[in-house]
Amino acid sequence: MSSSMAFPPLILLLILLSPSPSLSSDPDPLQDFCIADLQSTSSINGFPCKAGPNVTSEDFFFSGLARGGNTNNTFGSSVVQGNVLSFPGLNTLGLSMNRVDIAPGGINPPHMHPRATESGVVVRGKLLVGMITTGNVFYSKNLTEGEMFVIPRGLVHFQMNVGNETALILTAFNSHLPGAVVIPFNLFGSRPSVPDEVLTKAFQVDKSVVDGIKSNFGG
Repeated sequence: MSSSMAFPPLILLLILLSPSPSLSSDPDPLQDFCIADLQSTSSINGFPCKAGPNVTSEDFFFSGLARGGNTNNTFGSSVVQGNVLSFPGLNTLGLSMNRVDIAPGGINPPHMHPRATESGVVVRGKLLVGMITTGNVFYSKNLTEGEMFVIPRGLVHFQMNVGNETALILTAFNSHLPGAVVIPFNLFGSRPSVPDEVLTKAFQVDKSVVDGIKSNFGG
């Protein structure tokens, strides 16, 4: 076989064996652990490691999810984050967790995680969990204690309490810092604010409606 005929299959093989950003989450760690040094001024896809002699047992444990947050707010919900910023031991390990408490009638408003897929389990209560695909298809289901859900990376989703007691969800992500784009806050409470003419055109409403919504979010 001539070299010109062998070349394309070789290139194809190299492409297939190369890491693909679309198939990966956080980069694989190259050491047992890397406790994040949150005081460092440099950060590239993670934080620099704390010096080995300064690592303690406490770096591997986190009690932040043991207590629920305050649900006495506009949405009637609270999210306690267990990511690298609150639990530095997660640095470079490609996972994190949240605790979500939602009062009766409350909602964890439409949002998305740009850097992670989310899975969750209902620990207590009854919830409507829904998501919208990039094809603008809406999927939803009422879930009760012990049932799970999964939200593919980057898709808009929400959880709403449709029961009579405060609901509790534990969620997990394949990133140590999944990020959250909370749609209402991003559109109507950003700094500086999104111009009114953009929002009136996008939502096909009057400026008074946009200004009224912005006032609810400090925009």
